[in-house]
Amino acid sequence: MNGTLALLGSGEYLPVMNEIDRFLLENSGANGRTSRVVCLPTAAGTEGEASVSRWMRMGEEHFKGLGAQVTSLKLTNRNEAEQDDFAEQIARADLIYFSGGKPHYLYETLNGTKAWAAVQQATARGAAFAGCSAGAMFIGEFLPDLRTLGLRQQRAFGLLPKSHILPHFDRMIAWRQLSIPLLQKFLPAGEYILGLDEDTALVGKPGLDWTVMGRQQVYIITNETAQAYSAGETFRLTG
Repeated sequence: MNGTLALLGSGEYLPVMNEIDRFLLENSGANGRTSRVVCLPTAAGTEGEASVSRWMRMGEEHFKGLGAQVTSLKLTNRNEAEQDDFAEQIARADLIYFSGGKPHYLYETLNGTKAWAAVQQATARGAAFAGCSAGAMFIGEFLPDLRTLGLRQQRAFGLLPKSHILPHFDRMIAWRQLSIPLLQKFLPAGEYILGLDEDTALVGKPGLDWTVMGRQQVYIITNETAQAYSAGETFRLTG
């Protein structure tokens, strides 16, 4: 992945994300032309027509308001993920944006498909990638299952090696106080939890510096430490 990557704890397509999304458009590899944005509601594919349509409409309205050329693709199952026309539009995009829903469904729908190959093709040439909530979780190495406090329930795409990505992290305040020490106990050395607060994003590129943007914080938790970073702070991810 050569393009800019943004992981969001929540807030996709809302005004609170305008600064972040303008930054992504400016760093999408469009080289002076109007950025082409593709919005994908895939993670909401099991939630019904109304939910999928809402995400598609919100994405189009949001990015049109920011001056982009935007298309929302109704890609909600594996058959649609194998459609050539969808893959071609994704491959031409300057910014690919996955909204929220169910992370396991998102991964299972895209794994090994033409659509995911098109995502890789686009980001390899420098297109930006944004994932919010489930759209952030599925690019970690592991998909956490908090129902069992298990960290290694399913492997994901691994764009951030050794990572377990948890959005909406600020809403887990009681859970964090009780469970972070337990999670640290079972977290293997070298792996980490990336906690993303709501209305907050971590923006950067694998192997390079990452910057926190938005109104809250990002947490990096290893088996030995737990560190919070606020907007404007920069750091590198291990792994």
